[in-house]
Amino acid sequence: MRLTTAQALVRFLSAQYSERDGARQRLIPAVWGVFGHGNVAGIGQALAEHTAERPGGAGALRFHQGRNEQAMVHAATGFARQRRRLATHAVTTSIGPGATNLVTGAALATVNRLPVLLLPGDTFATRPADPVLQQLEAPYAGDVTVNDCLRPVSRHFDRVTRPEALIPAALTAMRVLTDPAATGAVTLALPQDVQAEAYDWPEEFFAERTWHIRRPAPDTASLAEAAALLREARRPLVVAGGGVKYAGAEAALDAFARATGIPVAATQAGKGALPHDHPQDVGAIGHTGTATADDLARTADLVLAVGTRLTDFTTASHTLFAADGVRFAHLNLDPADAHKLAAHALVGDAREGLTALTGLLEGHRLPAARLAAYTTAKADWETRVDAAYSAPDPGARPTQTQLLGALDALVTDEDVLVNAAGSLPGDLHRLWRARSADQYHVEYGYSCMGYEIPGALGVLLAAPDRPVWALVGDGTYLMNPTELVTAVQESLPLKLVIIDNHGYASIGGLSRAVGGEGFGTAYRMPGPGGLLDGEPLPLDLAANAASLGVRMLRADTVAELREALAEVREATAPTGVYVRTETPDTVSSPTPAQAWWDVPVARTAHREEAARARQEYDRNVAARRRHL
Repeated sequence: MRLTTAQALVRFLSAQYSERDGARQRLIPAVWGVFGHGNVAGIGQALAEHTAERPGGAGALRFHQGRNEQAMVHAATGFARQRRRLATHAVTTSIGPGATNLVTGAALATVNRLPVLLLPGDTFATRPADPVLQQLEAPYAGDVTVNDCLRPVSRHFDRVTRPEALIPAALTAMRVLTDPAATGAVTLALPQDVQAEAYDWPEEFFAERTWHIRRPAPDTASLAEAAALLREARRPLVVAGGGVKYAGAEAALDAFARATGIPVAATQAGKGALPHDHPQDVGAIGHTGTATADDLARTADLVLAVGTRLTDFTTASHTLFAADGVRFAHLNLDPADAHKLAAHALVGDAREGLTALTGLLEGHRLPAARLAAYTTAKADWETRVDAAYSAPDPGARPTQTQLLGALDALVTDEDVLVNAAGSLPGDLHRLWRARSADQYHVEYGYSCMGYEIPGALGVLLAAPDRPVWALVGDGTYLMNPTELVTAVQESLPLKLVIIDNHGYASIGGLSRAVGGEGFGTAYRMPGPGGLLDGEPLPLDLAANAASLGVRMLRADTVAELREALAEVREATAPTGVYVRTETPDTVSSPTPAQAWWDVPVARTAHREEAARARQEYDRNVAARRRHL
């Protein structure tokens, strides 16, 4: 079959499927793109021809016109997360800045272990004229292009320098995308001349191909030892990560927790693995955790981690698990994760491992007094959540936690909340009452400002019948609002909440805590001393969003906010609410951090704020320990 390389790639991608537990679906049902001279005549032509040949769309790759290359990767990643890593989107760009704009999105996908296929154009493989427009000339190597920036942030990288090289490259790309332990961003760099070159392809290359998502069980000896450790433990704790949800192991975790009575705390990615009202759920863990979970973590003698990377936010920079002799067992598909903290490693699928452990622990259950203690502690925490959500004066300007309270009273288990950066992830992790496994969609592996809006579009494309909310601070909004145009173009009923607190409030609070005095974090005019401490900038973000085609409501009080959120939820077109919240300077958080986070403080400084912060840092860092 004689086709160009780009035509062959498009035809190949349209025939790829994934399958797990007997459920089969398209692996890559859509492509995002911004076209330039590096992909317009190759991938662009191929997609136009492909779309024209399948006017009904059956089996076709749907095309989404993006506005920013980084945002397109975020949308593909949001789609992949909502589909539990069983499907994703491809992203095509031109060479030069279009390709390098992929780097942040690729890093986010790889850090979060989420599959996305990147197809950046590349400079000529045949080098008819060096340099071409946007080509990087590296004096030390002739085969380096800007696309090599994508190597360290991709789980797999290949440059297709000949048409026939596409066959092994494409097959390897699919293998990595569907590997539950090794997935992430996969980059196939496509020189623009190779995209347009013709080749006689074997028809078998375009046959439908189904990629089975494996579920390896941990070996029996490791399971038996882990079960023995759990039986011996007096104060065990489960830490549930995103791997529980990606494995579809929520029911297995529920059965394990109910049978044993062992409390379950959740990381950012794992929140929602058990609903908030589950008897064994004790809420979020770590620096942004609940008092209930963090107190249990400090006294735990055995921690069973399931599907988590055990980042510094989860371990409170290695200060949280403080009991003498505390031991760890870790159930994870990735051996590198399973061995963290010198854990007893259970390398395997979360569902299979939890099911096996439940069977091995038959008849074992924590004493009733232990269950009663953490149940009471959780009820006490819920009282603090109620206080944070409470808004006794409906005519007052809302705080951020009162905004969450208004949402909490409005949503059902169908709603999905998307967030990534700023102060919201901390408030959401500590306070949000997750009602379903996928309601809580906070990207905190990379905590990337600008993820929220395109990520929410990806969720909408994966779950078109769900109400999807993008919760966006003013700093994040200004980073990347452009995909609102895409939401309008595709009539995606995005529910946008813009929260204006005049700058980078989260990092401003951190700056003040570590002696930085909030320098450069507020959106203000220069003051008399040259610092940015003058009047707030005259921004109207609601007008900006409206200019991009989104219907915007404004809310100045708690009562107006409640009415606006209800109207936004019922909207069938992109609609949002803009609200200015009380800032951390004037309203202290009712639920401050329950555990430490290591941000190094200046060892020597001439200003009193930094000196005080260093004393506090030295006190906290003394509690850090190595788990060996």
